[in-house]
Amino acid sequence: QVQLVESGGGLVQPGGSLTLICEASGSIFSINAMGWYRQAPGKERELVAVVTSGGTSNYAGSVKGRFTLSRVNAMNTVYLEMKSLKPEDTAVYYCNARGYTSDFKVYDAWGQGTQVTVSS
Repeated sequence: QVQLVESGGGLVQPGGSLTLICEASGSIFSINAMGWYRQAPGKERELVAVVTSGGTSNYAGSVKGRFTLSRVNAMNTVYLEMKSLKPEDTAVYYCNARGYTSDFKVYDAWGQGTQVTVSS
């Protein structure tokens, strides 16, 4: 069983900044990829940013240059630093982690979601 705990969402004005934090815990042998997705009202869930265990990062085109994803492997934690936020960034942000449990089963875990609202 792998659990993800998210924090850092909230209300921010356009142009402002927020940092989301996600920490994984449980029966983790490896985290092969970890990152963030988001879902706006009436839209499908989409990738925001993900980083692999090898350090390769992938960002949605709409957030490149504004969002930075960093990972602290020793703490099974990722940080999503969001700058120059726009109203269209408003969504529920979900943390995701994929890898193997300590008994070598594949897992694909999701957090409960944290609301980010960008509005004046």
